[in-house]
Amino acid sequence: MKQFFVLFVVCLSLVAAPAMAQAQKIAYVDLQKALNLSSAGKEAKEKIKAKVQEYDADVQQRQEELKKLKDDLEKQAMLLSEDARNAKERDYQQKVKEYQRFTKDIQETLQQMDADFTRKILEDLLKVAQDFGKSEGYSMILEKTESSIVYADESIDITDDVIKEFDTQGQ
Repeated sequence: MKQFFVLFVVCLSLVAAPAMAQAQKIAYVDLQKALNLSSAGKEAKEKIKAKVQEYDADVQQRQEELKKLKDDLEKQAMLLSEDARNAKERDYQQKVKEYQRFTKDIQETLQQMDADFTRKILEDLLKVAQDFGKSEGYSMILEKTESSIVYADESIDITDDVIKEFDTQGQ
């Protein structure tokens, strides 16, 4: 009788194991796609684009000033004394350095702005994906680009659902 009971438990566990494995709900989300297609992601891109256009006008103006200074220097080079020419060249070189510093600062500012927007939106998207997973009964949600998914059926891709939920929450 004891052997029968042990055999029964083993058989039951073998039958139940596949059923329990099938009950696991697993999905993946493409956070990069969600970042690009969500309303918050699109809005962040527009803000950065507007800032780039604003800076471009400044950069263009400074480039024109440098070109004018260089042209003036080349035109007046023969007419100026050596000291005056050297002073103008130093002034021009100083303006070039200021321009380079200015453009470097702009790049750093834009990169930081992009990183801040991206970090904030990704944090919010992760929270939405986690909440979505809990409410929909998922055992696991993987991130498509970070988890080295070699293959996944698109039917378990919940990216569009996460984007809808994220946009609905007004993030």
